[in-house]
Amino acid sequence: MTFDGEKPVTTSYDLPVTEPLRALMRRGWGERESEIITAHESAPWSASRRASVSARFPGKRLLIPAGRFKVRNNDCDYTFRANSAFIHLTGMVAGDIVPESILLFEPTPTGHEVALFVHPKNDRNLESFYRDRRHGEFWVGRYLSLAEIKKKYQINARNIRELDEFILSKKETLVHRGEDPDLDNNIPAHEKDGELTVALSELRLKKDEFEIGEMRKAVQATIRGFADVVKSLPEAMAHPRGERVIDGTFYKRARTDGNELGYNTIAAAGAHACVLHWIRNDGPALSGDLLLLDAGVEVESHYTADITRTLPINGKFTAAQRTIYEIVLTAQEAGIRAVKPGAKYRDINNACMKVLAEGLSRIGVLPVSAEESIDPNVGVHRRWSVHASGHMLGIDVHDCAKARGEQYLDGELAVGHVLTVEPGLYIQPDDLLFPEEFRGIGIRIEDDVLVTEDGVEVLSRELPRDPDSIESWMASLLQ
Repeated sequence: MTFDGEKPVTTSYDLPVTEPLRALMRRGWGERESEIITAHESAPWSASRRASVSARFPGKRLLIPAGRFKVRNNDCDYTFRANSAFIHLTGMVAGDIVPESILLFEPTPTGHEVALFVHPKNDRNLESFYRDRRHGEFWVGRYLSLAEIKKKYQINARNIRELDEFILSKKETLVHRGEDPDLDNNIPAHEKDGELTVALSELRLKKDEFEIGEMRKAVQATIRGFADVVKSLPEAMAHPRGERVIDGTFYKRARTDGNELGYNTIAAAGAHACVLHWIRNDGPALSGDLLLLDAGVEVESHYTADITRTLPINGKFTAAQRTIYEIVLTAQEAGIRAVKPGAKYRDINNACMKVLAEGLSRIGVLPVSAEESIDPNVGVHRRWSVHASGHMLGIDVHDCAKARGEQYLDGELAVGHVLTVEPGLYIQPDDLLFPEEFRGIGIRIEDDVLVTEDGVEVLSRELPRDPDSIESWMASLLQ
C-alpha cells in the first residue's frame, strides 16, 4: 500500500492551475514564527499506556489507525474525530490529530519501537499545499511538524509515506480494525486482531490521574451548560421548536468550553422524554411539561461527561411529576450507594431496579409484586424502564464497549472506574395502565461517578438532583 501525500484532493469545480501560478506558489514564502512547544501533560500517561500494550503483545507488530475522513454528503466530510484507542495511546488533543495517521508498534528484542506516522506539515514546493482540500494548509490550517509532535507528545513522528518500508516487510501483524479501510484491505487478517481491540478497550477501564482530571473538566463544563439551558427556557417556551433552542444553547457551551458534544444532545420536552434516544429535538417546550436533558461536553482531550436532569420547564413540578421523580431519585441514590471497590458491576442496576419496582408497585400498576418482578425471569417492571442503569464513561460516552463481559458487565468495580448511574421511568402517552395524570411523563436522573478507595465520588454532585433543590436552583437562574 502507498501513502502518497503529494497527490492533491480536488473537486470537479476547482479552478485549473496555470503554470505561471504554479511557479509563483513555489516561491516568496518566509519563515513563520513557530509557537512555543512544550511537553503536553498527557505525554507520560500515554507513554505508560503504550508500555502496557507493548508488554501485552511481545514480538508482534501492532497498527492502530487514527481513522479516516467520513463523507457527510458529496464532497463534504463530517468533522474528523479520531478513534478512541488512538487517542488513548497518543494523548493527542483534538486540534493536533491529523486524519489518516497510524500508530505503529514495531517489535524489537526488548519490546517495541513506537512511531506515529502522519501527513506532515506542508512543503510549500508541493501542489498539495494549496490544492488538497483535506490536508492542504490553505484549506485546513497548519499541521504540527514532525519535530513539534515529538516534542509535544514525546513520541517519534515520521512521514506517512515512510510507513510502507515497515508494513510491507513480512512480520506477524495485528491491526485495530474497522477504522481504516486501506489497512483493513491491505494487511491480511490475523486471528488475534480482535484480541488487540479488546485489550485496547479494557486498558481504558481504570482511569489514571490525568484522565480523572479531564473527566472533572468535562463535568464542570457540562454543569455550566445545564445552567445555560435553564436561562434559555423562557426563549424556548416562546419558540415553536423550543427543543432546538435548548439544543443550540448547550451546543454553544460545548464548543466554547470544550471540543465538541460528547454525543448528540437529548433535549426531550413533554412526552418526547419517553423516547429514550430522542435527538430530533424539534418539538415545543411547553410550560407545565418536563424537559429531559441528557447532554455532555467533550473537552479537548476527548474525555466527555454524560449527565441527565429532568427539569420542570416552568420551574415547578406538578404533583404527578414529583411522584415519579422521587421514585427515580430514590432508585438512583440506591444505585450510587452500591458503587464501591469490589462490588459487582451488576449490583448498581439491581439496586436501582429494586427501588423502581417497589415504586411502581405502590402506584398499583405492576401485575405482580415488586419482589416477584425483580426476579430476572419476570422483570415486568421494565415495561417502564427498559435500559440499564449505567455504563462506563471516558473517551467514549459508552466507554470500553469492546471489553470482555467478565471484565465489564460481569466484573467487579475497581478504584479508577468512572461510570454513570442513571435509572429512569418512562410512561408513554398512550399507556392505559397508568392513571391519566401520569401519562407522557419521562424521567431520568444521571450522574457521573468515580470509584474511590473509600467508595464513590459523585463527580457531578454540584448539579442539583432533589426536586426542591432543582426548583430553587432554577428560580435563582431565572431571576
